[in-house]
Amino acid sequence: MTPRVSEWVITIVAGGLILQPAFSQGRGGATAAPPTTSGSSGSTGTTTGTTGIGNKLPTTTNPTTTPNTTTTMPQPIYVSGRVMMEDGNPPDQPVTIERVCSGTPRAEGYTDSKGYFGFQLGQRNGVLQDASESNGSGGIFGDSPTGSNARLGGLGSGSQTAGMGSDMRLMGCDLQAKLGGYRSQSISLTNRRALDNPDVGVILLHRIGPSEGTTVSATSLAAPKDARKAFEKGQDAIKKKKWEEAAKSFQKAVDIYPDYATAWYELGRLQAAGGAPDTARISLECALKADPKFAAPYVELASLEVDAKKWKEVASFSDKGIRLDSFDYPELFFYNAAANYYLRNQDAAEKSVRQAIKLDNNHRFPQASYLFGLILTQRRDYASAAEQFRDFLKLAPDAQDAPAAKQKLEQIAQITAKGGVPPEAKLDEIKQDK
Repeated sequence: MTPRVSEWVITIVAGGLILQPAFSQGRGGATAAPPTTSGSSGSTGTTTGTTGIGNKLPTTTNPTTTPNTTTTMPQPIYVSGRVMMEDGNPPDQPVTIERVCSGTPRAEGYTDSKGYFGFQLGQRNGVLQDASESNGSGGIFGDSPTGSNARLGGLGSGSQTAGMGSDMRLMGCDLQAKLGGYRSQSISLTNRRALDNPDVGVILLHRIGPSEGTTVSATSLAAPKDARKAFEKGQDAIKKKKWEEAAKSFQKAVDIYPDYATAWYELGRLQAAGGAPDTARISLECALKADPKFAAPYVELASLEVDAKKWKEVASFSDKGIRLDSFDYPELFFYNAAANYYLRNQDAAEKSVRQAIKLDNNHRFPQASYLFGLILTQRRDYASAAEQFRDFLKLAPDAQDAPAAKQKLEQIAQITAKGGVPPEAKLDEIKQDK
């Protein structure tokens, strides 16, 4: 798949801001995204077969290894945080906090009158489970000594990785808020450990509107059995990193059912990751034709145009995606901010980057803070710019832009030590990006 925002770093090259691929951390698809090998020997971006998938995908996989684990008395895991509405106010009623593991929700606790919550995961915490939640097996932590989780030993048991690794009990788990009529952000628990700071930050709730786009295409529900079977086969192939097999399965799904928007979307992601952007665009546009309210293809189309540095197109696709879904894709706002930064639309860039940072509760896009720092520096708001550069370095100390951020901080310190820059002065001292 074409790298997402979290896969891009902002770099100053020849006096300009560019986005470059850094690491894979996809979001928003029905399946996990394949890693790219852009720049590797032999990558030509040509397409093969009817699927149009290029040759940038890896052809070999590493042998499966079993990590050393120790089964010990696990430590309790505490979490705390706050639920807020998008307008910055706390909910006017208690909100249920759920742990969702592999799609199975389990109520863990409630918020107080100001939206705060705090509890130990896996405890009952005075919470009643409703019919849509766990039926008593308790998921990975287990509340019952019987059933599929009995071998884990009940509450709080299960393996933990040795040393400083993540707690295996929380692999594939998220923390969400549940309130009727609202959609919640998700906080990933996968890398959380027992001794981590329990504060998970703010979970935002978004009121569901009748005219909004969707994160999952509605056309999938109408797919015939054979098409669904081919799609599921493609998903299984993705999990096994069999990219060509996955692409063929998705192609088969859309051949059977041309309005299968999700299959078109997944095929487009594979084609983009394989170095076939033109073919990927066709597939993604077919996804939008099949389901105009499906927001995810706009994320991928914007990403493709970022790769091509076509900033007007980036702005257009991200604008359309934001109109459909202004809540689930922080990367759309970051793409939009970067595009407007290049297009010299300062106000629009600042508005979008602020929203990107606000929605990014998992801190998957630290580059947004770096971009915001550049924007604030141009506005001569040095104190706020320095704060953003420090946030960026805290979140991504080893990022490619880290040395540039440190240099910006030094330059800001020198300027502010002299009492600031007079209004008529140019910003040559701070080497602004033009």
